[in-house]
Order: sequence, then structure tokens, then C-alpha cells
Amino acid sequence: TDWFKSEVLEPLNLAKSLDRKVSELSGGEVQRVAIAACLSRDATIYLLDEPSAFLDIEERLAVARAIRDIVRVGGKAALVVEHDIVAIDFIADRLMVFEGEPGVYGIANTPSPLRDGMNRFLRMMGITFRRDAVTKRPRVNKEGSKLDRYQKSVDEYYYID
Repeated sequence: TDWFKSEVLEPLNLAKSLDRKVSELSGGEVQRVAIAACLSRDATIYLLDEPSAFLDIEERLAVARAIRDIVRVGGKAALVVEHDIVAIDFIADRLMVFEGEPGVYGIANTPSPLRDGMNRFLRMMGITFRRDAVTKRPRVNKEGSKLDRYQKSVDEYYYID
């Protein structure tokens, strides 16, 4: 549709890639084509594993925006496995945090609102985030900085509005 073209294909810069063989595409181009192919399907739930892999920061944000828009406009759901905090911050409204030791044991926490899940995760990591005033992207606070100490003192590891 025209909407899909303007909201997914164009932001993901896929016009030229769609006319080429997959074997001729770079890793990032293959990733963007695969995501567009997934989102082009009529589904109740979309499953995406590491959609930001092989992408630069601007491509990651374009992919995150496309996923978010398809889900919200279509009244759909998405289960996104992602290690990129900027991408998941942009995509998610709920977060599921896993704890444990890789290859030994794992605990899957129940899905929780984004802020609660991010606070849980960042607390486990011992770091705090702020939101950049210009880009609105999450940024790690310098350990021991005034803001880092304050956020830890009020148990708010995710950015403070």
C-alpha cells in the first residue's frame, strides 16, 4: 500500500535494494529487507529477533519507528528480542527482563511497563540513564556523577522526566 511504502519502505531506504538479488546485498540491507518482509505480512503478532543487528544508529531508529508504527496503526502486537537499549526504548511499551547466568540458569520476569522493566534491568547493571535533551535518546550517566548518585538514591535508574 502507499502507507506501507511511505512508512516502511522509504524510511528503511529499500527502493534500490528491492531490485537486487539478496546475494548482492550487504548485511544491513538484508536485515532491512527481512524486517520489511516480516512487517508486510498481515499477522496478529510479529516476532523479531535482534532487528537492529547489522544496522547503524539511524537505520536502527528507522527500523524501530517502522515496527512501532505497524504495531500501533494495525492494532497488532510484537515480541521483539533486542539488546540495543535505544531501539527497545523506542519500540516497547512493555519489557520482559531475563536474569541469571548464561548457560547455567535463567529467570524470565513477567512483562512489565517499560519504565519498571528498564529500572529492573539498569539496577541489575548498576547504571543510570538520562534522556538526551536534543535527540531524546537514552544516554548512560557517568558513574558517580551527581545525576547518577541522585537517581540511585531515589531508586530511579531509568531517566527522570
